[in-house]
Amino acid sequence: MPPTDPAAEHADSRARDAVLMKLLGAWQLVAYTATSADGEVVHPLGTSPYGLILYTPEGYMSAQLGSGDRPHLGAARLEDAAADELAWAATGYVAYGGPFEVVDPHTVEHHVTTSLFPNWIGRKQVRSVEFAGSFLRLGLTTPTRMWGAERTAELTWHRLV
Repeated sequence: MPPTDPAAEHADSRARDAVLMKLLGAWQLVAYTATSADGEVVHPLGTSPYGLILYTPEGYMSAQLGSGDRPHLGAARLEDAAADELAWAATGYVAYGGPFEVVDPHTVEHHVTTSLFPNWIGRKQVRSVEFAGSFLRLGLTTPTRMWGAERTAELTWHRLV
């Protein structure tokens, strides 16, 4: 194992801590796009998505995202809704949470312990991190197959608190 450089390790730790401090708080979703290699852009939750992502000082995160055009269900109570309505409502919504870790100054890992999509539970959702004033951009770190093509996704958030 090569020797470590204490000065470099300290600088890296300080850079991760700076990103952590910027992430903490509540962020409102502004935009969600997914772009293919040929430049085709899709809006997975429509052109007016809504959402909230929270990062806590205790090291937990929670994300809730929805399509802005999701219709109300016919029933007043969730348990009274028709199965097809519930399925339709779920296709326009993303929800997950769990511990998070800033792994380097440009990457955060969400360790999913709860999710509307059960396949994510026990897995990591890795996101690139970029700040621009009061905005946060989270992106997929590698292209992923979605909506018929390999795409990179980017979510833009605005700080609430």
